[in-house]
Amino acid sequence: MNASFDIPWNRLDRRRFLRGTGWALALPLFESFSGVKTMGQGKAHPPRRLACFYFPDGVPMPRPDDPAHQDWAWFPHGQGRDYALTQCMKPLEGLREDFTILSGLSHPAGRNVHGHNNADMFLTGAATGTGDMDYQNTLSLDQLYAEKVGDQTRHASLVLSTEGGTGTARGAHTLSFNRQGRAIPAENRPKRIFDGLFVKNSAQAAQQLAHSQSALDDLLEDARQLRSRLPSGDQARLEEYLQSVREAELRVQKARQWMNTPLPSVQRDHLDLEVSPDQPRAYLRNMFELIALAFQTDSTRVATYQIGRENGVGISDRLSQAIGFPAAHQLSHETKQPDGWKNFALYCQFLHEELARFIQRLKNTPEPGGQGALLDHSLVLFGSASSAFHLSRNYPLILAGGRGLGVSHGQYLNHAGAKAYRGGWKPGDKEPWTQKAQQEDVPLSNLFVSMLHRLGVETDAFADSARPLEGV
Repeated sequence: MNASFDIPWNRLDRRRFLRGTGWALALPLFESFSGVKTMGQGKAHPPRRLACFYFPDGVPMPRPDDPAHQDWAWFPHGQGRDYALTQCMKPLEGLREDFTILSGLSHPAGRNVHGHNNADMFLTGAATGTGDMDYQNTLSLDQLYAEKVGDQTRHASLVLSTEGGTGTARGAHTLSFNRQGRAIPAENRPKRIFDGLFVKNSAQAAQQLAHSQSALDDLLEDARQLRSRLPSGDQARLEEYLQSVREAELRVQKARQWMNTPLPSVQRDHLDLEVSPDQPRAYLRNMFELIALAFQTDSTRVATYQIGRENGVGISDRLSQAIGFPAAHQLSHETKQPDGWKNFALYCQFLHEELARFIQRLKNTPEPGGQGALLDHSLVLFGSASSAFHLSRNYPLILAGGRGLGVSHGQYLNHAGAKAYRGGWKPGDKEPWTQKAQQEDVPLSNLFVSMLHRLGVETDAFADSARPLEGV
């Protein structure tokens, strides 16, 4: 270390610096008080919204010669507008004209990586590597859109997961990453989410906001004293860190704009804000409903929800108890046993039931500006970063909503062709992910570019893509 560096990190005022770290990186307060006045009402065009949902562990992929293929496969039979949903997908049948199913898409950087490592690249497309030392993520789709529209709502984005927090490298508990590739902590407690959206003690909020500003001022003063005495490598790290402080300052400024703006009033009788993942169906229903309420009140136009963490770790693995199975991840491993495909598909069917309820909720809710329904101006992406057992190719994807944005639905866009079910396995086979990719999928980021276009973002590229996906 440079000899002139005579104020080591552990000699700083730890309370001040760590307090600053908490506000700069986690920012729970600022997200609770960030936003600006509702901009959608009275405008020629209603607000455009984005909601992204992720489920782990892939989907049932029995081979075409397996008796389970007809009823319990995830992807439909047929293609284009001439397709039939399986029993696995039946909860969505009544909404066919409101969504599109896609196959044959994946992120190039993850195609030969074990499926459990890819949740945190689902919305980024980043080459996150395979070890902790080379881990680096990038900006997620939702946060790119939040940069464009986040100043028009009280909350720039709503980041949720069943596990909460950030998780670890390749064990993410969040789908959202900022421009520096840092994970944005997710909230998982319904009451905290509701209170952040719709409950505020003005006196307490003002006090907390002043405390936040004080913490940032303290941190910046420490940094000014430290900068000139750090070696070049540490200076670069400090500059990256201070970028987070600048982001925090913007959030404080935004919070001030909202201090005297009344919060929206919503009915809460149908919500159980104390529910936990130990009551899986009620928990998911409440989490989906909180997103719907946030969209309905224009509290935010961007939301992500990671339904479960990969690799059967954490409380989200118990969501399968809703249909009588102890662990969701275990179902993906038991597909070679009698009724294995069916049991796995029944869990997916449960998730589809709650997705269908959410889509129907947006469809039934009039746009506050009087132009159609919320669903017409909302894009809803639902999917996973693996298909067959740990296979990081041919992602199972559903895109719903957006008719008012020019999106056409009622179709199955099969970009995998006749090999849509490649990766299905039978007893004696090696796990599909151990075999190198023999066929190139379409980059998933092509879909992201198309989605951004529909959301009004002028861009020709995202991650590894430089073109939109045809047909969306």
